[in-house]
Amino acid sequence: MMRRAAAALTVVLFALVFWRIVGGYTEWQALRPLAAHYVMRGPLELGAPNIVTGILIAYRGFDTLGEVAVLFMVAASVGVLLKEESDAASTAAASAATPARRPAGEIVRTGTQVLLPMILTFGAYVIVNGHLSAGGGFQGGAIVASGAMLMLLARPGSTLNVALLGVVESLAGVIYVGVGILGLVLAGSFLDTRFLPRGEFGAFFSAGAIPLISALLGVKVGAELSVIIDRFRS
Repeated sequence: MMRRAAAALTVVLFALVFWRIVGGYTEWQALRPLAAHYVMRGPLELGAPNIVTGILIAYRGFDTLGEVAVLFMVAASVGVLLKEESDAASTAAASAATPARRPAGEIVRTGTQVLLPMILTFGAYVIVNGHLSAGGGFQGGAIVASGAMLMLLARPGSTLNVALLGVVESLAGVIYVGVGILGLVLAGSFLDTRFLPRGEFGAFFSAGAIPLISALLGVKVGAELSVIIDRFRS
């Protein structure tokens, strides 16, 4: 009885907090000075219509590099922690003669054959058009990783080539840092995307090095998330 009363009281308190937040919300009629500076100057300085991608890759490029490094450490930690468990489980399964995994159903297999090319194509589209429309490397990489997860669901006995994914991820990271050094040498600051020509505003080949960095981010994030998904399989 006391536990139910405490749970009900907690729900009521959270409801009051959310009510105060929603009730006190007022929509801003104008941008704040810092936001107005980025919105007005960002497209002119970077040549990218999508100011969000421009801020993440150019103005906050060093922070984005740190976020990618954190994701790499997460993938490495998951691999180290789950590798021992998977090895122990495989040994126990071999000794106990556990039956193989059940194959996926016909709907899952057929759906994968239809959807997987569309998912990978859409992920690539989101990655390479991140400087023009909503999207970018992080979002596109997550979409590509979802395609890898669907493939593993349709083929329970298959495995991803984790070693190859590790090489691809590491190579993308090295090139990413190399692009940052080029920005430092040719444009004056680390990860400055303006060392490449901005091109015509709104064109596919435009916005300096932003599309290149977005593609590297997509490859790196997609590989890292795919490794994490593969490691979490039972």
